[in-house]
Amino acid sequence: MIRAQADAVLVLADDLTGAAEAAAVLMPAAGAALITLSGPPYESAPPVLVADLGSRYHPDTNALVRAALAHAGDRRVLVKIDSLLRGNVAATIAACLGAPVVLAHALPSAGRTVVGGVPYVEGVPLRETRTWHIEARPAPATVSEALDGHPSTLIPLATVRAGHPALTRALDGTEGVAICDAETDGDLDAIVAAALAADPRTRLAGAGGLAAALARTLGGTVADAPRPAKPAGDAPLLVVVGTAHPGVSDQVELLLQHGVQQITLSADEPQDIAAPRLRRALDTGPAVLTTSGPWNGALEGIVTGALAGRPANLVLTGGGTARRVLDALGVRELSPVGQVHHGAVHSHTPQGHAVVTRPGSFGGRDSLLRMAAHLAPHHFERLT
Repeated sequence: MIRAQADAVLVLADDLTGAAEAAAVLMPAAGAALITLSGPPYESAPPVLVADLGSRYHPDTNALVRAALAHAGDRRVLVKIDSLLRGNVAATIAACLGAPVVLAHALPSAGRTVVGGVPYVEGVPLRETRTWHIEARPAPATVSEALDGHPSTLIPLATVRAGHPALTRALDGTEGVAICDAETDGDLDAIVAAALAADPRTRLAGAGGLAAALARTLGGTVADAPRPAKPAGDAPLLVVVGTAHPGVSDQVELLLQHGVQQITLSADEPQDIAAPRLRRALDTGPAVLTTSGPWNGALEGIVTGALAGRPANLVLTGGGTARRVLDALGVRELSPVGQVHHGAVHSHTPQGHAVVTRPGSFGGRDSLLRMAAHLAPHHFERLT
């Protein structure tokens, strides 16, 4: 079990891009961060230790979370879940119930709020949006519904905004999971401060907005990533698009307008054909890898075959895709540097790769371009 400094934090994330997002916002407040892609025991003891459990759709999420929590030591605990409540939320929260749990999954910067226990996306109830189009079930109508019957108490917006003493008393008297309304970052700040005052053992559960609120409570501000120096060799720049979010086609189109070559894979393209095709493209300049259908099992082999052991500049979108690519490259930990923009986190790997990860649904039209230009400014001189 790790022992750590007073403000040390353990983050348990359900996917890689969420892990990176939490690490980037917390490290300016608590200190150096490490993202581990391995399970416990955790031998390292940086101030911010972030474990990507890959648990969002894992068949035994509860056991994964419980095993990781057993190694929390005296760290503050933040459990990172999806801001749209996708994945195994009920199993994740159930694993945390050995201590008080405060669930505040709002992400105001992305228009994701909770009022009256109902999750909203840009003012529309989550259940009425298309954000769950890849799920096999309808979105929950309320946050408590996402908990599948586990006891919970709603902390309404009026209580969240009633002042620190009143909110602290409300959280201290909660039965089951405290589900907190929140519309603004100020609401999340109030929730974190009151939760830790009510019981320092409290396990905070939420999205990146709650991680940022914890960072502010600990006295930090989000760090922008320093621009990398021009690589000594000819490290290739590869953008891997692993998201079906509707806005991604416009993001890819902007890359193409700036000279990035697109390689589109069909679902049944053999690896021994696709990998050399991608490698030839990377030998001539930056490339963006997309697909005409769902990713198949050969994705990892295609990327590793194309890189042929070379360190690379990698832009990886979508948590599942990012994790699969890094696993294939033998990456077991990431050292985050900072954010390119909200949710787009620049990290280094022991193998010499520079990586920017980002959730699939984040970012405006220029998101992929900004991420690529950050890693390889010499390819995008007009933007630097």
